[in-house]
Amino acid sequence: MSLEEFKIIDAKKLPFGKLISIIAKNQTLYLNHHLEELGINASQLHFLFEIEHQKEINQEKIASRCNIDKGSVARSIKKLEDNGLVTREVDDNNRRQKKVHITPKGEETLTQAKEKLGVWEDYLFNDISIEKEELQIILKEIAIKAIEFNNGE
Repeated sequence: MSLEEFKIIDAKKLPFGKLISIIAKNQTLYLNHHLEELGINASQLHFLFEIEHQKEINQEKIASRCNIDKGSVARSIKKLEDNGLVTREVDDNNRRQKKVHITPKGEETLTQAKEKLGVWEDYLFNDISIEKEELQIILKEIAIKAIEFNNGE
């Protein structure tokens, strides 16, 4: 479907999941294009967000939090490690696990990536009738309910 065709569809007839999916897909396209110069892709950026947020996290937890299989996470973390953005070390409490830490180079890359993401988000919220922070709160509440609903089944 073209952009022009999409523009004329009544928004009330579209499931919000489809709208969120379209936004997410376009964010990934934007990020993959603009993060290329930093040597990472959108998936790796999400992993860096998780590592930064947790400070110390293992690959299994990253896979769980990002809803991605462990093998894909391991390959992506290996690329991040090869590029000097993260380090991995064996967890003393569980020798089968590896703890992942962000490096100073990884922090700098993440800062630059956040700036690029900010440009995209600023464009999206320019001339929109809802504040970004308000929408973030609402979407988080919906995400929590979605998880609770699926966990209850």
